Amino acid sequence: MSGSSPGPPALDVVGIGNPLVDVLSHEPDAFLDEHGLVKGSMALVDAARAHELYEAMGPGVEISGGSAANTMVGIASLGGKAAFIGRVRDDQLGEVFAHDIRSAGVRFETSPAREGLPTGRCLILVTPDAERTQNTFLGAAAEIGPEDVTEALIRDAQVTYLEGYLFDQPLAKEAFRHAARVARGADRRVALTLSDRLCVDRHRDDFRALLEGPVDVLFANERELLSLYEVADFDDALQQVLHHCEIAALTRSAKGSVVVSADDVHVIDAYPVNGTVVDTTGAGDLYAAGFLYGLTHGYELGRCGRLGALAAAEVISHIGARPEIALADAAAAILV
Repeated sequence: MSGSSPGPPALDVVGIGNPLVDVLSHEPDAFLDEHGLVKGSMALVDAARAHELYEAMGPGVEISGGSAANTMVGIASLGGKAAFIGRVRDDQLGEVFAHDIRSAGVRFETSPAREGLPTGRCLILVTPDAERTQNTFLGAAAEIGPEDVTEALIRDAQVTYLEGYLFDQPLAKEAFRHAARVARGADRRVALTLSDRLCVDRHRDDFRALLEGPVDVLFANERELLSLYEVADFDDALQQVLHHCEIAALTRSAKGSVVVSADDVHVIDAYPVNGTVVDTTGAGDLYAAGFLYGLTHGYELGRCGRLGALAAAEVISHIGARPEIALADAAAAILV
């Protein structure tokens, strides 16, 4: 990293992403077939499609979400200092999102937009196998631009965490790159989550360029990594990612995760779930939360991965993508 550091960071992580309110409902596989949905994917939808799906869904639960926002909440639940940057509208859902993230202990200072699209929402269909299929109307989130990036927060955080979903919008992409430049100029780390396999398919070249440039830490699941390098074998992809960033934290569902750096490879078992797997929404987000908490508190990479696995196990044990208990209490044995 280069540049002149502004001093010790007061924040552990600042996340930049799409602030959304999630609407979750349990649906049979036939619902996905009927509406032409790809199980386990995230599809961007317009206002009309969002309305159509919402009307067809059964009773739902509304919970504030958004991938990077969930990760910041997880860091705060572990006792870390987190902030979030994202665009909401001055409407009811915008107020709900702002209230929820602040009450979780995350700094959120982005002023609500007074015009433009309404606050975004994500319709999440949870099938009997606990897989989640997401249909996202980005709304105001899609209109974030470089002017919405609070540079002081970026300089004040050890890590700037960037949500890959942002690359679906040109203005948001510029905000993303601007934040990365500010972070690098302040000698801070930049982390990237690939977000979704279809997102990687859409932006593969951009993501590869970021890994060869400002990104220090990569988060990806197995399907996303295989798509990134256009290979069919996990080990082949692993050999490639080793050359492109300082650290890669790669999740493999029930197989656990693999954390790699230039010096070491850690294979980490999945953490036991308390009860049964109810909803996999947010598993990757909370894995990143645990990992980043450990990384910003000086833990070795294996322990960072175990914290990530524990946080992921908690969130898949219930509906919703944010922890229902204080993760600092659940992780006490690892945090010693």
